[in-house]
Amino acid sequence: MFSRTALSAVAGQALRPRCNPLLSPRFAALQKSFLSTETKSAIDKAVGSAPVVLFMKGTPETPQCGFSRASIQILGLQGVNPQKFTAFNVLEDEELRSGIKEYSDWPTIPQLYVNKEFVGGTDIMMSMHQDGSLAKLLEEKDVLVPADSDASSTSS
Repeated sequence: MFSRTALSAVAGQALRPRCNPLLSPRFAALQKSFLSTETKSAIDKAVGSAPVVLFMKGTPETPQCGFSRASIQILGLQGVNPQKFTAFNVLEDEELRSGIKEYSDWPTIPQLYVNKEFVGGTDIMMSMHQDGSLAKLLEEKDVLVPADSDASSTSS
């Protein structure tokens, strides 16, 4: 009895694949095809709806996770013009929540787009904020609140 069980265990291990074949490069194209045409079109439209777009958990007024809160704070500190900014709450739509990750090939939320280009998540935003490259990008893309010309002229 013991030898049959031992033999079955050894044979089972020998026949079992050592790695998941679905993770091989041959199946990469299949994995990418889960994003429906409708969802991709909706995300394209959302990404193009404003110069600065943030896909987040919650809303800017009531973020539902610490990373989304940090992203909103960073954009506020940078001086992003509210008229050039919009946010999408991925918690309201499961298809959007999973689709945006595939769309950007980025596994986490929040996700920032500037002029339809993916910038990154909170970690990238934080790093860019700290090294000054986010301020430079936002200024180059002309998405910051304009400097108040009245305040500068009255101080002269």
